[in-house]
Amino acid sequence: MFVAPTPNPALIRIMTVVNRVVMLRGIPVFRDLLPFNRVAGLRGVANVRHIDFPDDDRQRLKACCGAGKATFITPNHPEFFTDWMIDKEIVSRVSPLAASWATHGVVNGLGRIMQKFWLANNLIAQIPGNSGAAKEHSIAWALKGHGVLLHPEGGVGWHANVVGPLLPGAVEMGFEALKRGRATDQDFEVWIAPVVWKLAFTKNVEPALAQECAYVEKSLKIERRAADTLPERVHHIYATLLSRDEIACGMAPDERASNAARQKQLLLELSRRLGEGVSVDPGASEIAELLRRSRRWLREGTGDPERQKQIRLLADTIQRLQRVGPWASANPRITEEEIAEHLKRIRNDYCQGTLRDTVNRFVPQPAGPRCAHIRVPEPLGLHAYPGSVDDALAELRSRMQAAVTTTVTELEAAGGFIFYPNPFYHP
Repeated sequence: MFVAPTPNPALIRIMTVVNRVVMLRGIPVFRDLLPFNRVAGLRGVANVRHIDFPDDDRQRLKACCGAGKATFITPNHPEFFTDWMIDKEIVSRVSPLAASWATHGVVNGLGRIMQKFWLANNLIAQIPGNSGAAKEHSIAWALKGHGVLLHPEGGVGWHANVVGPLLPGAVEMGFEALKRGRATDQDFEVWIAPVVWKLAFTKNVEPALAQECAYVEKSLKIERRAADTLPERVHHIYATLLSRDEIACGMAPDERASNAARQKQLLLELSRRLGEGVSVDPGASEIAELLRRSRRWLREGTGDPERQKQIRLLADTIQRLQRVGPWASANPRITEEEIAEHLKRIRNDYCQGTLRDTVNRFVPQPAGPRCAHIRVPEPLGLHAYPGSVDDALAELRSRMQAAVTTTVTELEAAGGFIFYPNPFYHP
């Protein structure tokens, strides 16, 4: 059931300060001294020491927020937990009472006390399959000029250099807000305001990454090959996990083929089985639609419990495999930041059953101090946009990807990354 947020401005201001000090930057001096720098609250839970948010970008975002307009702020979604920390920092500078969407498991799933806390911080619970009330509240709040923030990529993908396919919610709510706003004010404006950010380590963190890699290898019972470099160790973990999925599917692993080629064949077979299970013939290029239909089939409770279990397992496996996209093998070099993303993705998807893994899933710890480079592409004014929802989504994604690519290129030119040969690369 949807419960409407009840924002408390005083609490929001307090949490903004706490977020800035404890969650992001940590406590000066203590954050760099042993043993204090091992305490997340002193070091900064997200360990974002610096925020690079140029004034021009901040003013561009601020200009489309406020009275007489409805604004939907749409950041990219490369990292769990840190996203909310950075989101909160952004809105504190441009629209302090903006509402933010969050997974219902965070807002409603941690008990009544925590639910009250999150609602007071103006979080909107996204309830799968039942988002009508949340959308209605969001439109009403945006019409008041406060703004609403939500991640159009949906779930975290752990791929900061690539903006994934966008969900239509923000744009659909924007067009509805425009219709309602124009009913009383022909000059009413509605903005979709994209924001992107890229996290970069401020020092070499290979030892910390190697330590996390060793934990993953031990947790998943994957033997380390002594001659492997750090990126090769990560690649070997993926290859081993892929082999396990192939064997579970009754397929013989072909270790001579690339991971990408093996993954493609496995996805085709899993999709075929899922299509048969829910009586759909999806075709090789319609996996996204097949997954949507399977989720609807599961919500409707069709079939016996054993069949539902099989369908859920097939859908979950397909989604997990798809989280390593073509971008992983697109470039001949890989950065420490990308290695860190691979490790966090593996830990989230495969390492389960211990308190340490559970905590890491909700509050993943970075390998070292970082700088958040925040940029604001040109906002999309729906009041002056002649295209459809799909056209607007394509334009929004294009602007976001261009801003990410430009930011990464600038950081690379300034020597901001440490590179390794990419074992996933296939020309």
